Amino acid sequence: MIEISRLQKVVGQDAVLEVDDLRVAGGEVVAVLGPRSGGRAYLLALLLGRETPTAGHVRVLGADPVDARALLKRHLGALLAENGLYERQSALANLTFFCRLYGLPKERALETLAEVGLADRGATRAGQLPEGLARRLALGRAILHRPGALVLEDPFAGCDEASVAVIRRVIAAQAAGGAAVLILAEGPLHLADLCDRFYALSRGLLSVLPDEAPAESAPIPFKVPVRADDKIILVNPAEILYAVARESRTYLQTSGALLPSQYTLTELEERLSRSGFFRAHRAYLVNLQHVREVIPYTRDSFTLRLDDPAGTQIPLSKSAAADLRALLGY
Repeated sequence: MIEISRLQKVVGQDAVLEVDDLRVAGGEVVAVLGPRSGGRAYLLALLLGRETPTAGHVRVLGADPVDARALLKRHLGALLAENGLYERQSALANLTFFCRLYGLPKERALETLAEVGLADRGATRAGQLPEGLARRLALGRAILHRPGALVLEDPFAGCDEASVAVIRRVIAAQAAGGAAVLILAEGPLHLADLCDRFYALSRGLLSVLPDEAPAESAPIPFKVPVRADDKIILVNPAEILYAVARESRTYLQTSGALLPSQYTLTELEERLSRSGFFRAHRAYLVNLQHVREVIPYTRDSFTLRLDDPAGTQIPLSKSAAADLRALLGY
């Protein structure tokens, strides 16, 4: 079980986190929704024993995460925003290494690869796996030791539809096996029908959401607001060719204008992914409805050509090229 009661975390003069009561029993999947800046980062650090509460208490499987960090490492599974894989080692070698740390047989690594749908990728270096498959491998490492509690940070980050389906299945299986699962995520995307309860975390305050799951479509705007010349322009996502991050700003490129956006590229990705947008490169989010060609220049170099009159070309990273191929089936 995961238990948080009358918790307060103060940094300097500011209360950055206040949680009256949060409990996740074995067999439950609970989601806390909100931005990292809204208190999620501190909540995660408290659960992992990296921060101490100013008041109240945190218990994971009955233990204080600060006092029992060594013990919890053997019974708590954590999937963080960074996959933390040994990229030069194979997928199997990554899991085998942690099997040795946990005193587990090598067979457990093979079993776990199969659980996360990577049985045929055991010999592939972690750094060569497409983003969604790397996320699955990181989840495999988190469940390798059959933990009694799981804390998952943005588990679907960078995942295509196939990886989302696999990760959802694994999470449900862990809960069915008795694990207490807490998911920390920006929004409810992919979480419908998976979680028993939802909470919202904003400006450090936790609140219970209605019993029914928040609508997955909620984060996706019908129009994208853009401020220009003291007025708000509402842009139809279908009119956007691509979004690009430049010099700490994000811009929306339509057929007629380059418009500054109030959102980061990652926030746009979450809001527009179900409208046919794809992260082609760390700095580009492209509308697949406007992609005419995928051009391979070399084995590791790809470009997307759009259908606008200028034939705009968008860089496509190697890992994104593999994800796109899996998504579209070409």
